[in-house]
Amino acid sequence: MARTILPFGPQHPVLPEPIHLTLELEDEIVVSAVPALGYVHRGLEKLCEVRDFHQMIQIVERVCGICSKIHAMCYCQSLEEMMGADVPRRAKYLRVVWSELHRIHSHLLWIGLFADAFGFESLFMQCWRIRERIMDINEATTGNRVVVSVNVIGGVRRDLSREHQTWIGEQLKLVEKEVLALKSTIVSDYTVKSRTQGVGVLTKDQAHQLGAVGPVLRASGWAQDARMLGYAAFDELDFEPVVEVDGDCYARLAVRFREVLQSVDLVRQALTRLPEGEISVPVKGKPNGEIITRVEQPRGELMYYIKGDDTKFLDRLRIRTPTFANIPPLLAMLPGVELADVPVVVLSIDPCISCTER
Repeated sequence: MARTILPFGPQHPVLPEPIHLTLELEDEIVVSAVPALGYVHRGLEKLCEVRDFHQMIQIVERVCGICSKIHAMCYCQSLEEMMGADVPRRAKYLRVVWSELHRIHSHLLWIGLFADAFGFESLFMQCWRIRERIMDINEATTGNRVVVSVNVIGGVRRDLSREHQTWIGEQLKLVEKEVLALKSTIVSDYTVKSRTQGVGVLTKDQAHQLGAVGPVLRASGWAQDARMLGYAAFDELDFEPVVEVDGDCYARLAVRFREVLQSVDLVRQALTRLPEGEISVPVKGKPNGEIITRVEQPRGELMYYIKGDDTKFLDRLRIRTPTFANIPPLLAMLPGVELADVPVVVLSIDPCISCTER
């Protein structure tokens, strides 16, 4: 049977990110896929040589806007451990609040884009409408909607008043109600199920062997989540990873949908148990040594490697983003799917190529 070589991306009506795949097809069925990256060049890691370690907080937030808070938290946690800082408990709880708000708005953004990929425009609009409530919370509590810039080495720069805490709780009730109203559509709708069930399957063994992370890993049956490490205040909150077992696009959708509701619950827990006290402590000295820190982004495990040589400039900064880890699993999902399902499968890993190419 004759085979066809077809380029997919980096510009495509469905793709929000510049990823290119060279697809080999037999009729309409994908036989193999070869990725080509490198369309984005920003040099963010290189900037650590000319920006001091305090200025780098704002730099790493620009690695990915959608999860900027979590990038900055991972960076600050690395330096706090390296420099022996004792972060106040209140600051740890506040970090959880803003981190989980970012997870909610990231997942809602993705569910909307995913629905758009298989032509469900109304679901796309509903998810982004709900997401606006989270963006309003970010703006009211930090001054910004996306890049919130609340982390500092030693804590956070902003606090939540009693009025803010009450208002956030009221807004989360509305978010939860509106998200649950979409449950029957996401779980039972014929269009959603026909375009996602049995499509882009990643088995449990493949997910482990290929190093999948985040919802991609958990949708294949692995209960692994970096929040289980107990960083920030997660060790004091009730938390269990969300797991599905089918490993297809539908399972990855279900994991992210359930994680939206889980994150709402985690924000409520953090606000209910929020301790009194300071929100930051002064940290003296300069980074010296090496450290690796892991946290859970909306897309999966984020890893920072930092090396300091007792100057105000870091000697080395390396970031491993979850999309980088999920590209090999993506290449295992594509063989056997129809050409029309390629955009759905690609989007099912929630790719962030700008995040990957720093």
